[in-house]
This record gives sequence, structure tokens and C-alpha cells, in this order.
Amino acid sequence: MVYVKRYESGGEVIIAVCDADLLGVTLNDDNIKFYVDPAFYKGELVAIDEALKMLAGATIANLIGNNIVEAAINRGLVHPDAILVIGGIKHAQFAVLGVGHA
Repeated sequence: MVYVKRYESGGEVIIAVCDADLLGVTLNDDNIKFYVDPAFYKGELVAIDEALKMLAGATIANLIGNNIVEAAINRGLVHPDAILVIGGIKHAQFAVLGVGHA
């Protein structure tokens, strides 16, 4: 299960997704400290397949967690070379260029 939160701003559809067990956790790795902030990520609790359907409508996405990032890679939403690993946890972002702008 993952948390999914949708935002809309300036014609963009921003989807934030995190593995449910990471909500409120701080990840540390050398010079990187990443807080999985419930204010940003805590939305609807859904199955990964449902989150992937929601991501299909995103113009910008922010993903944290090995489960959701691997699923996004397998679905072709994220390139495997474009992920960052923080304290053993995968993080990815993507933007769909040319969508949502006039």
C-alpha cells in the first residue's frame, strides 16, 4: 500500500506517492537527509496498481519508497538510471514535458 496525494497548480497535476511504511520517516545517507513529510505525502491510502493509474495523469510526480519506485520503473514511468537511493530507499521524480501548458 502507498499514500497518494494529488495537487494542481498552474496547469500542472502533481502526484506525490510514498510507500505507506515510510510516512513520517527521516532517511539519512551521507550528505542527504530526506524527511517523508506527511503534510506533503499523506493522502489516500491505495494499492500500488491504483497509484500507478493515478500517476498516468501526472505532469509532475515525486515518488519515495522501494515498492512504488520499482513499480514505476516496471511500468516505464521512471528510467532505472534516474533514481536516487537515500539510506537504501529509492526516490524518483519525473515531469512530462509539454503537457498542461498553452
